[in-house]
Amino acid sequence: MSVNNLVSQLKGGLDAPICLTWELTYACNLACVHCLSSSGQRDDRELSTEQAKAVLDELRDLQVFYINIGGGEPMIRRDFFEIIEHSIANGIGVKFSTNGAFIDKKNAERLAAMDYLDIQISLDGVDAATNDAVRGEGSHATAIRAMENLRDAGFGPFKISVVVTRHNVDQLDGFKALADSFGAQLRVTRLRPSGRGADSWNDLHPTNAQQRQIYNWLLAHGENVLTGDSFFHLNALGESLPGLNMCGAGRVVCLIDPIGDVYACPFVIHDQFKAGNVLDTGGFSKVWKESDLFTELREPQSAGACASCGAYDACQGGCMAAKFFTGLPLDGPDPECVGGEGEKLLSSVPVSLIPRPSMDHSKPARIKVIA
Repeated sequence: MSVNNLVSQLKGGLDAPICLTWELTYACNLACVHCLSSSGQRDDRELSTEQAKAVLDELRDLQVFYINIGGGEPMIRRDFFEIIEHSIANGIGVKFSTNGAFIDKKNAERLAAMDYLDIQISLDGVDAATNDAVRGEGSHATAIRAMENLRDAGFGPFKISVVVTRHNVDQLDGFKALADSFGAQLRVTRLRPSGRGADSWNDLHPTNAQQRQIYNWLLAHGENVLTGDSFFHLNALGESLPGLNMCGAGRVVCLIDPIGDVYACPFVIHDQFKAGNVLDTGGFSKVWKESDLFTELREPQSAGACASCGAYDACQGGCMAAKFFTGLPLDGPDPECVGGEGEKLLSSVPVSLIPRPSMDHSKPARIKVIA
């Protein structure tokens, strides 16, 4: 089957998601300025251990073969190991993203003893100054220590996950060298204006020139670097990057949040893109197969304002979430359209019309008292 035929089939939706992300908790020890879920404080409605296990049993029956677990910081949950062990026992592989704070030597050894488990350590700067400006003081040292503990425990090739910003674009070679030094694999993903990222996006998202820099770097290294297919909007520059050229929201991907709400993708935690809840009658399966939202997303999409652009077939109009949270129409150009069309429109979007994330679990800001 050709890539184009495969993409056409995937756009119609599948019986089960290829990539299901599950944010286990909104609790987090960090307060990253670009956090897509505005995490910090635990939600009292968080799914219980037994409810989480029941969801995993349902995913097993749907023949979901792996899940992406995140947060917040998923290892904060006291039942973290119980949940991932239940998943693996059900034949569902687990990939989880962590800031590394809880991967001490003991936990690293426990993780290394498990099968069908992949770990992504989040890092947004090769040096502490670049990373900690985004992820918080001391977070660089914490991530490196976690990597060292995984290496020493013989975990194997874990992943280093980087959100590319205008401040770390020039460090891509350094990230690759760091990953190679640990025998790890580098994963770079696109910054989205979701969660707290909605407020930091203008300061952090790469410039148009840097977008081209990312594209050229990925062309040179893309076979050995994972991207989560998040840079397909750059395909308008010419040769297609490795991966699928499509938005998979509600078609092949979705998100389950800590309280069981199901969203079209991890980057659109907003009521407009909520399809249901795993605790509803029929559970996750009914939401995935029958929700009005997912049915609509699987219908052929209009090219809208991009119809006359010769690059539309290459970039598919870009990322739905990036458009939504910058106030652009969903059938319009991506805000980081390499032709500059999105940038032109952004200047005319009233701030009052830019959607805000539906929930914010950020911890209250600490007020410094000056004696």
